[in-house]
Amino acid sequence: MSTTTTGPGRGLRVGELAEAAGVASDTVRYYERAGLLPPPRRTPAGYRAYDSDAVDRLMFIQGAQRIGLRLRDIADLLAVRDTGICPCEPAEQLLRRRLAELDAEMARLAALRAEMVAMVDALPSANCPPPAPGTWCPPARKEVTTDA
Repeated sequence: MSTTTTGPGRGLRVGELAEAAGVASDTVRYYERAGLLPPPRRTPAGYRAYDSDAVDRLMFIQGAQRIGLRLRDIADLLAVRDTGICPCEPAEQLLRRRLAELDAEMARLAALRAEMVAMVDALPSANCPPPAPGTWCPPARKEVTTDA
């Protein structure tokens, strides 16, 4: 007989919950310490015994992280959800703020890319002169001709 099957009222152990949600056992413990998962009841032997709602909660946390929400933001949404109030309004505000942050980061990255392209385009040809002190890559030297 298997010791990992869940009987009525037994609950899920950490490893079982982790496997069901597709996360590491340490992640489950971390989320509990961070307050994202409510402390589960304990068995007489001291094992954590999570109810089936913990799987849905972990899946929500993972999905929210995938779209770039921070754990403190996720905790705020979960706190609202736990009151029984629809978390749609706080979620909308949070997502709009996160979208603005993403737009700003994308603009920063686009500017960085343009800088890099300009640097690549400015690189000298195959006969690159030695670098001048204090510069990354010197401009190509012009040939100097003298009339003799």
